[in-house]
Amino acid sequence: MAGVNKVILLGRLGKDPDVRTLESGSKLATVSLATGKSYKDQSGEWQEKTEWHRLTFWRDNADRAERLRKGDQVYVEGELTTRSWEQDNITRYVTEIVVNYSQIIERNSNNNGGGVPPITEEPVTQTKQTKSPAPELSGSGNPEDDLPF
Repeated sequence: MAGVNKVILLGRLGKDPDVRTLESGSKLATVSLATGKSYKDQSGEWQEKTEWHRLTFWRDNADRAERLRKGDQVYVEGELTTRSWEQDNITRYVTEIVVNYSQIIERNSNNNGGGVPPITEEPVTQTKQTKSPAPELSGSGNPEDDLPF
């Protein structure tokens, strides 16, 4: 039976994206996105809760992610992935959203005049490809397992 793995988030970027080109030539961008909600606690006081999400952009999406800036409000769609690697004989895990569509909803007002032209995002259709060996992130030593290409 087929399943559904779709994540939709609307939030603000915590920093400018980190964009790299891997040895394979593939472009990779990562950035953190904050989402928040308000709720009343048991005493009736309003509380704020912020969740941080790690976003990963590949190839053409990474090119588009280069134009994102800290504080921008961004809408993203993607799928949830978890990968693992060995570091110092300890298995490490990270859960992230592999973004396949993004749109800037609002630019951070502090970024105006920074030489970044306004952009309109267009959906990038992911094509089915056979899995190839996971590339190594340069400098991190973390293999990318089960990549979406």
